[in-house]
Amino acid sequence: MKKYLEFSKDVKEAFKKKQSVIALESTIISHGMPYPQNLEVAGKLEAIAREMGVIPATICLMDGKVKIGLVQKDLELLAKADNIAKVSRRDIGRIIATKKVGATTVAATMIAANWAGIKVFATGGIGGVHRNAENTFDVSNDLIELSRVPVIVVSAGAKAILDLSKTLEYLETMGVPVYGYRTDRFPAFYSSQSNLKVDKLDTPRQIADIYKTNIKLGLINGILVANPIPEKYEIPFAEMEGYIDSALEKADENNITGRELTPFLLSEIVKITEGRSLQANIKLVENNVRLACEIEKILYYTCSQKCEV
Repeated sequence: MKKYLEFSKDVKEAFKKKQSVIALESTIISHGMPYPQNLEVAGKLEAIAREMGVIPATICLMDGKVKIGLVQKDLELLAKADNIAKVSRRDIGRIIATKKVGATTVAATMIAANWAGIKVFATGGIGGVHRNAENTFDVSNDLIELSRVPVIVVSAGAKAILDLSKTLEYLETMGVPVYGYRTDRFPAFYSSQSNLKVDKLDTPRQIADIYKTNIKLGLINGILVANPIPEKYEIPFAEMEGYIDSALEKADENNITGRELTPFLLSEIVKITEGRSLQANIKLVENNVRLACEIEKILYYTCSQKCEV
């Protein structure tokens, strides 16, 4: 793996000095938000982590390498270029071998973080089971990677455009623990809660202790921490459902499916909500970075060598 992993100076120094490091994805930059908000948000997320005493490692594929930690010119390329590949597990080898640029999804970021020895990853919302999946079989690889990569993923639940009930059922089938942070209701991305119940945890230490126990027991699955968007920034669940239905109708009219569906729906919802959904997206991912930093700092101070994976 040393041949393919390239660490930024900051991340390399952090590992050398045994500082806390969290992973951040790059798909949110290339495919999740429009320019220039995407670049501004990328910088803000890294700044939040640093303010909390944690080194951010934004991950992407570039120049035949898995880059763990990016410099400003890398972030600008991801934010501005139109031909950035969206990378999940199946794409990693191809993008590296052809030396193309790839933005990592939740799945690919988990894999790369695990290769790099990073245990905590903050994102916006995971992918999941799409609506009408019983006909399309459209299920995100994120769910499978959560079952076989031992990384803590902090998100605002799953993206609201998905079938949240089926997503939770799939995670249960795959043996992935899902914990609501200070809530027993599964967050719905833009909304602080849905009508779906999850197990509640109240402190970052509880999350860290469960992770350490899993590792000591030899369990290889990840953990999904569902962290609700702060209520003052949310779009209520019932209201959001109406916007999502409108976006889904337009996608159907334009025959948009597969990996193009999620970016289209998110973009369309931004238009329908006149930017409210974009602002909610920004606030929820900032909130997730803060919680991820808290969890990572506890892991750093309490995890023995037996925790290493």
